[in-house]
Amino acid sequence: MAASRGGVVLKTVKKVVVKFCPFESNVRSTREFLAVVGTEKARSSNLSCEVTSDVRHDKSDPIVDITFADGERLVMKGANLTSKEMLSAFTARCTAKDPQAQDGKKK
Repeated sequence: MAASRGGVVLKTVKKVVVKFCPFESNVRSTREFLAVVGTEKARSSNLSCEVTSDVRHDKSDPIVDITFADGERLVMKGANLTSKEMLSAFTARCTAKDPQAQDGKKK
């Protein structure tokens, strides 16, 4: 997964909410995303970032709702995405918002 290459950095993230019904067949990628973002290493990159899961038994579609420190939101519907696609979109957005990460890529 993308997390194994360098890890997920939550530096520019204010809040991550992962909503899913565990009994649906299309939640695997959303649960994998939650597992990566919820690791101790990822969470230690921003101690003020709130990572929560909203588990419901209402047959709702899996959704990842991310709020960044600047107020921008990224909402991903996990039913039609792989965990790799979600992590890639998330990492790209985080990198675009973090000037230090952009400087590291230029070197």
